[in-house]
Amino acid sequence: MNRRHLRLATVLSTTGLLGAALLAQASAAPSAPAGKAGPQAAAKHVLLVSVDGLHQSDLAWYLAKHPSSALAKLVRGGVDYTHAQTTNPSDSFPGMVAQVTGGGPGTTGIYYDDTYNAALLPAGTTHCKGVKPGVEVDLTEDLDLDKTSIDAGQGLKNLPGSILSMTGNPTALINPAALPVDPKTCKPVYPHSYLQVNTVFEVARQAGLRTAWSDKHAAYEILNGPSGTGIQDLFTPEINSDALGYPAGNDWTTDNKATQQYDSYKVQAVLNEIDGYDHSRTHKVGTPAVFGLNLQSVSTAEKLPSSDGLAGGYTAKDVPGPLLQSNLDYVNAQIGALTAEIRKQHLQGSTTIILSAKHGQSPTDPTALTRVDDGPLLDGLNAAWKKLHPSAPTLVVHAVDDDAMLLWLSDRSKAATDFAKDYLLAQSGTGTDINKNPKAFTHSGLTKAYAGADAARYFGVKPGDARVPDVYGVAQYGVVYTGGTKKVAEHGGAHADDLDVPLVVSGAGVPDQVVDNAPVHTTQIAPTILDLLGLNPNKLQAVREEGTKALPVR
Repeated sequence: MNRRHLRLATVLSTTGLLGAALLAQASAAPSAPAGKAGPQAAAKHVLLVSVDGLHQSDLAWYLAKHPSSALAKLVRGGVDYTHAQTTNPSDSFPGMVAQVTGGGPGTTGIYYDDTYNAALLPAGTTHCKGVKPGVEVDLTEDLDLDKTSIDAGQGLKNLPGSILSMTGNPTALINPAALPVDPKTCKPVYPHSYLQVNTVFEVARQAGLRTAWSDKHAAYEILNGPSGTGIQDLFTPEINSDALGYPAGNDWTTDNKATQQYDSYKVQAVLNEIDGYDHSRTHKVGTPAVFGLNLQSVSTAEKLPSSDGLAGGYTAKDVPGPLLQSNLDYVNAQIGALTAEIRKQHLQGSTTIILSAKHGQSPTDPTALTRVDDGPLLDGLNAAWKKLHPSAPTLVVHAVDDDAMLLWLSDRSKAATDFAKDYLLAQSGTGTDINKNPKAFTHSGLTKAYAGADAARYFGVKPGDARVPDVYGVAQYGVVYTGGTKKVAEHGGAHADDLDVPLVVSGAGVPDQVVDNAPVHTTQIAPTILDLLGLNPNKLQAVREEGTKALPVR
């Protein structure tokens, strides 16, 4: 690999700048012991911040416009990897899992948040003998005891103001009747058990270190790893619940101010953890060794055509529109709050911050948008198959189409998977552009489709794997599968706009003012976290299986 390290031309002054503060490693001790770190540890704490939808181009644009911002200071205080890519498919679930396991979908078994498994039994099965396998694996808000409530059904009073009192064990908020069933044990499969490899949280716990995380659904208890105990304090307010204080029937993602309010609860949880408390600020437990959060407001600003009187998305290729600019300011303010709290607690010399994203969003060029209703395409595929096979079941048993197309079929034979691929690539139609005007599309909006064994090879698994999609369609640039006009962007696909995300490592144990423009991957975050803490990255199963290397930060 050709790797170029470029020193930034701008030299930081030492007054009040994060980069200098973070590199003053000799002084600060944590407010409470984090646990035993290895002799080669460069940090005692690693704070991971994942900003859904954030592109490397967004970060570069913001830094150019705001050279004295908190984000600029963070970047100048470490290594800026300018050519990082996230998982393909670029969905939140595989993207987040990759960051904490070191593996992609073929290794982790996580292709999307809502998939299908040909080997498990339908949810609610209690008598498993003779039951035909094949079930949707839904790792979304649908698992909550109550998906209309921000506490996922815990029953807290005075919400949303009391949301920080939400449990740090969201496994208890998952409805077991909504889970797929293991035919061997005839018991529900929880998200953490569905993950095929271990996580950084489990490795840290085994080393006696404290762990915490905050994310958007109770289903993110998947990050606990197969042991089910990786994260000691997991705060997961439900983002797709009813947004209290906003118009009835809307969730927190349909109004960008609501999304920011929602994100602020998670930021406060992490501020409490920096101070050495649990997320609720109830118990003094010590600052975690591995902790962090996911932010959503940039993602909604990219998707929504407008919100709060501001136009969403982009005004031109890679030029953020007013709503997105406002949200980049919001993220900058949250980074500023987190780094200020780290300094306040004298943790700057022992804390490394990693900034990245689970996924990007496509398109960043508004003129490229083509909204395609996938419903008629799939209905047509099923009808065409039924015409040839009148007694056969419906062909498409599950589909996930955002700006990629993932199909699972009732018939997994080569004849059936090739039929589906050929049918889709032969379809043309009319969608809508950014201005809601008609816009033609060809090949169902796809550039290429992989079917059957080819789809398995694409993801690096064996043909017939129970989890892999039977058809994976790579969308044309700008195509978003949606039945209406409420979105101007989506993620999940394989275009650069979906994959190209920021990756910044800043603080303890990291040189400052470095730009690294060699290709890297977000799977490298996991071994980097362990390396910074003086733990062995090879304790991660995915790292061993894929040969994932830690980022060259030390």
